[in-house]
Amino acid sequence: MTINTTVLDALIVGGGFGGVYQLKRLREEGYSVKLVDMASDYAGIWFWNRYPGARVDSAIPHYEYSDPELWRDWNWTQRFPGSAELREYFSYVAKKWDLRKDTFFNTCISKAVWDEEANRWQIESKDGKKFVARYLLLNTGFAAKRHTPDWKDIDMFSGLWIHPSYWPAKEPDLKGKKIAVIGTGSTGVQLAQELSQIEYSQNDKLITEERYKEVFKGRHASFGGFDFNFYPYDTFSDDTETRRAVYEEPWSHGDFKFWLANYQDMIFREDANAEAYKFWKSKVRSRVKDPCCQEILAPEKQPYSFGCKRISLENGFYEIFNQPNVSLVDVNATPVVEVTERGIKTSEKEWEFDVVVCATGFDAITGGLKDINIQGVSGVKLADKWEYGAKTYLGMAVAGFPNMLFTYGPQAPTALCNGPTRAESQGEFIVKVMKYMSTHGRHKIDACEDAEAEWAANVQNIANASLLPNTKSWYMGDNILGTPRECLIYLGGVPTYTKTLKECTEDGFKGFQLK
Repeated sequence: MTINTTVLDALIVGGGFGGVYQLKRLREEGYSVKLVDMASDYAGIWFWNRYPGARVDSAIPHYEYSDPELWRDWNWTQRFPGSAELREYFSYVAKKWDLRKDTFFNTCISKAVWDEEANRWQIESKDGKKFVARYLLLNTGFAAKRHTPDWKDIDMFSGLWIHPSYWPAKEPDLKGKKIAVIGTGSTGVQLAQELSQIEYSQNDKLITEERYKEVFKGRHASFGGFDFNFYPYDTFSDDTETRRAVYEEPWSHGDFKFWLANYQDMIFREDANAEAYKFWKSKVRSRVKDPCCQEILAPEKQPYSFGCKRISLENGFYEIFNQPNVSLVDVNATPVVEVTERGIKTSEKEWEFDVVVCATGFDAITGGLKDINIQGVSGVKLADKWEYGAKTYLGMAVAGFPNMLFTYGPQAPTALCNGPTRAESQGEFIVKVMKYMSTHGRHKIDACEDAEAEWAANVQNIANASLLPNTKSWYMGDNILGTPRECLIYLGGVPTYTKTLKECTEDGFKGFQLK
């Protein structure tokens, strides 16, 4: 061991909600712990997402820590805060919790090797830092690895080509420019709105202390980690008039309510799903004037199971297609052939652009973890173990990778759950693991292979009971060529998942081998 090696109880990788929470809690418990992040400040994905219009799609007060010492002195300016305000929030949290003294920024972890003899992780960063830690805690998030399509001659384009999460620090001058926004996920929608000058409303309502307590009490009892749940009836248990009223209620409130406070059978039965789509379609088509745009944006024939792709919240997105300066190109009907010096050539024509914003997403959920050269028992690499599909126990541990735990990863609620909710519950599980190990004189905890196999099968079985596998989406790994097709998210909901973690801790961490 060299003199420049930092020796720790735990090394936390990632400075978003998960990593920051763990740093705070583990220090409170007396552990020697450091946090590293490749960025130059906290905020996780919000450090990188600086594109015009970038904002969270979970409403306040759901999207923040539950610590009263934080929310009592912090006032949000918007219901759905923008990325700049979220970075300000993380700076506020860092000061309140005094985090910076235990953080290494601009530090990208490149390798982690399990030392079986010492029961420690040997960890290295790209810039040569070395760490030895009993526990490796990974909080890389679900969107750590950007994805750019493999289009022919991308390098030929003479204009500005941007992936939104690499938005230039110096804001580019976009006035009067011909801009292509590729993609209609959350990022693409937000960009299109902002570049078309759509504004978001301010948060002009006072959030009371009672409201905060109500939200934080209820979010672990909600499927998605909010304070609302599915409507506890099946779609066709109501008559047409009642059903319309049930749809109108969550629709009028916005947020994710039309998705996660809808009829309980919406994502499980095709006829129920089609009924919800019919309502949504009528709402969208009424906002778009051009019949061709109507058919692309909200087709008469339902293109896939509604709600089985990530819902993109918007505020005026569909109206931008009524503007003379906005064109809509369906690359499913007219695929991209190649990129040219002047723009993008589809099977129909060449479109000339000054700027291309490639909002084509991420190698979601597993990409950030597999990007690190993680070697477990006998030198087995995590990327190799997951070559034919992710295998985890509880969506937090992998057999053969002792003392390694991660949050917001595969086979946990992750993208179907409010981030801070999951950060706190998984963070508390990690704290309990480490305390139990210390109290009982144990040094090594590893997921059992049979428990791992059972959990992975459980995740897929729940998914197969839903409509999710019928739809191509990044939830199923469909956006990355060569990725095994599997459900990457636990669909059992937050209450069941939280109960499972609780039962595991109360049963002496059943499903793990402790030595």
